[in-house]
Amino acid sequence: MPISRLDVFYRKILLSKCFTKGWGDPENLMELFNFRKLVSNRNACYELLPKDYPVDIINVQRFTDFQILEGRLWTPFRMFLPSLLVPEIQQVYFQMILPRKWPSSDYRPLCIHLAGTGDHYFWRRRNFMAKPLLQAGIGSLIVENPYYGTRKPKDQLRSSLHYVSDIFVMGGCLILETLALLNWCEQIGFGPLGVSGISMGGHMASLAASNWPKPLVLVPCLSWSTASSVFTEGVMSESIDWDMLQKQLFSNKIYCDTLSKSCKIVDSPFACTLSRIPEYGLTSLLEQKSDAGYISPYEMMNLLDSSNCPAISYKHSSQNVKVESSEYSVMNLPIFNFSREITDMRKRDKEAIWFMRGMMDEFTHLKNFSVPYEPSLIIAVCAESDGYVPRVGISKLDEIWPGATIKYVDTGHVGAYLWHRKLFRDCIIQAFERAKKIAPKPGPYFEN
Repeated sequence: MPISRLDVFYRKILLSKCFTKGWGDPENLMELFNFRKLVSNRNACYELLPKDYPVDIINVQRFTDFQILEGRLWTPFRMFLPSLLVPEIQQVYFQMILPRKWPSSDYRPLCIHLAGTGDHYFWRRRNFMAKPLLQAGIGSLIVENPYYGTRKPKDQLRSSLHYVSDIFVMGGCLILETLALLNWCEQIGFGPLGVSGISMGGHMASLAASNWPKPLVLVPCLSWSTASSVFTEGVMSESIDWDMLQKQLFSNKIYCDTLSKSCKIVDSPFACTLSRIPEYGLTSLLEQKSDAGYISPYEMMNLLDSSNCPAISYKHSSQNVKVESSEYSVMNLPIFNFSREITDMRKRDKEAIWFMRGMMDEFTHLKNFSVPYEPSLIIAVCAESDGYVPRVGISKLDEIWPGATIKYVDTGHVGAYLWHRKLFRDCIIQAFERAKKIAPKPGPYFEN
């Protein structure tokens, strides 16, 4: 499927870069690697936190038809890997947008909204998602992401995470924070409960929902089954200094000898866009490995080297970019000329690219996490021409989550966010209607 030109244009005009300081401390990555195996198991993760984990309401604003509650808690992540947390991200802030009067005395549905890339503070989700959902009698809880808003480290520029390890810390924090908030919401009488998010927030919602051992609404929008293709194939990959990551990869044996052998590329590396270049003669390799299981980045590079296969690079094609009707005025701008320098860098840095794919799969691939308790309450919305989240050769959501509903919009990532937010909200409403038929009624409501 061709990618949206609007996605390419939007990424080009952004100034932010990803992982400007590298992979992160290799010892920290090893700790995260081991912790991921714990939190990806629903039963084990659910038992990590006490059901009465402390959550405080610090302010209440009441309006005619709704109220906004402001709250905070300490991230539960600091109970397990405190040395990996900078001071700014340790306290979690959230807002609840609730109706003054619930339409039904039987249900008080509440959806937790996780932030997408660049979604700092609360206003965007509050105005575009939470307030409109009030009209359907659905309350919202908006969580501030680690590394964003008031949780942004002082030396971090905008949304530019310093290290690859930061996004894994972010995911670990959000999984446990969501678990603590779901427990708290259930205890004070909300239900059915749900989790949603857009883009990165959608994927974080998918990870967090996997650990709740009860029926839970899940509406991930503009995400897919792994973040690996986002950073190695999508338009975001051009914001990464691959030369620097390649140099760091070989600077410490823990990266190239330990982590590279331990993490696994989940989907066939020969089916993704990175490998679909006929000149590289990968057909014979594909036949050799067609029946193989997961492969590590270390094994992948050895396989390519032993077969005398030329370097795998990322290759843009101007014929593979979809032009949307509203974009003709900008389609010929020089900003769309893909850089030869970027292509050459990818050829030089093939080990870093495959290592990134393996690490991202290890920490974010949904096959490495439990299937949500009730897949029929999942409604995912994806963009057909998504330039940020490539899907070629990547596991399909409905195969990982049998029974889930997957909807597509005929546009790209940015276009879907701009023009289809009503669909996102409608899917949340639809999923909560399903949940009312499955989930038990909530307990007594403790109103603030």
